[in-house]
This record gives sequence, C-alpha cells and structure tokens, in this order.
Amino acid sequence: MKSKQIWKITVDILMTVTLLLLMAYSLVYGSNPAVGEAVHEWLGTGMFVLFVLHHFLNRKWSLRVLKGKYTPYRAVQTTLVALVLLTMCGSMVSGILLSRTVFSFLGVRGGQAAARIVHMLCAYWGFVFMSLHLGLHWRVIMGMAGKLTKKSSKGCRWILRMTAALIAVYGVYAFIKRDFGNYMLLQYHFVLLDFEEPLVLLLLDDAAIMGLFAGVGYYISVLLIEKKHSG
Repeated sequence: MKSKQIWKITVDILMTVTLLLLMAYSLVYGSNPAVGEAVHEWLGTGMFVLFVLHHFLNRKWSLRVLKGKYTPYRAVQTTLVALVLLTMCGSMVSGILLSRTVFSFLGVRGGQAAARIVHMLCAYWGFVFMSLHLGLHWRVIMGMAGKLTKKSSKGCRWILRMTAALIAVYGVYAFIKRDFGNYMLLQYHFVLLDFEEPLVLLLLDDAAIMGLFAGVGYYISVLLIEKKHSG
C-alpha cells in the first residue's frame, strides 16, 4: 500500500476516535468541568486540523468537483461533503466564540447563547453527516485496508455482515436512548448525561449510532452504484 493511502486511513481513524471523544467530553471530565472544557477545545481544534488534512490528502477530488458528469452517487457524495463542511465550520466558529482557553487570546465577547445553540446543532448533525459519509466510502476504505491483509473467507464475510447488522440494531436503540433526535431538533439546549455512568457505555452507544448511519450510508452507495450499472 502506498504511503499516501496509509496516511488517508490513519487520518480517518484519528478523526473517528476524536469525534467520539468530542461527543463524550462532558462525561470524560465531568468531575472537573474547567479541565473538560479545555480538553474539549483542544480536541475540537485537533479535529479541525485533521479535517483540513483529510481534504488536503483528497484534494484531487475537490479540484474536480465542478468538472465532469454528476451521477446520483456523485450528487449524494458531494452534498454530504458540503454538509460536513458546513457543520464543521459551524462547530469551529461557534467553538471560537465559546472558547475560554485555546482562542481566549482573541478576546471575543458576546453571542454566547446563539453560539451554544449553533455548536450543539453542528455537533449532532455533523456526527450523523460524517457517519453517513464514512459509510458512503466504506467500499473504498475496505479496499485500501484489504491490501494490508489476505482476502477473507466467505464465512468471515458473513460474520462481519451479522456483526454489522447487530451494531445497526443496537444503534437504533442507542439513538433513541441517548435522545439523539431531540438534540438534532434542538429540543434540549444542554447535553444531559448521567455522570455516574461508566464512560465505556457512552462511547459504545455513540460508536453504535455511528455504525448505524455508516451502514445507512453504505447501502445508499450500493443502491446508487447498482442503479448506475443497471441504467
């Protein structure tokens, strides 16, 4: 595997891990809110840097965005990229307005209430959009990763499919349990967590929700690609 492909996979893995930690920061550092907010800011800044690096590594795709014919798959892919970009920029700008550590030197004041609302909306919608984006490219990711290992047997593939199905089913439960929909529709203005709950349970639930939407994204890509070939 080429070094550029290894970099792409590494950056994507780091973005996934960072995203999960960002969603769980209140529980991770709930005993010390000041430390929690500072770490969250640094993680958010790191996420934005990884996001920029991700686009730099995939700059050929970006340079071709206005060229060529748009198939249904490409239209969905480009729309998702635009939505991820929008939520990422919204998270960063609102994060700067709310910053008490990383960007405090800017001396930005005011707009805190609106910034909190934008930050929450961008965080939860961005999580869903990025998960869908991950699923949309799952074939490519697995193709790149597969070059590092031998081809799996038919039995292994079925085990992976069953595992993915179980993750998706649990993801639906976790989505409801964690009130994801209510946060996305701004029914809550603050994240409500049980600080006595083990961190691993929250991370597993968020990972299952990510897996659910990644699965949705994957099957959307399958349907669109099959439609293209059948047409």
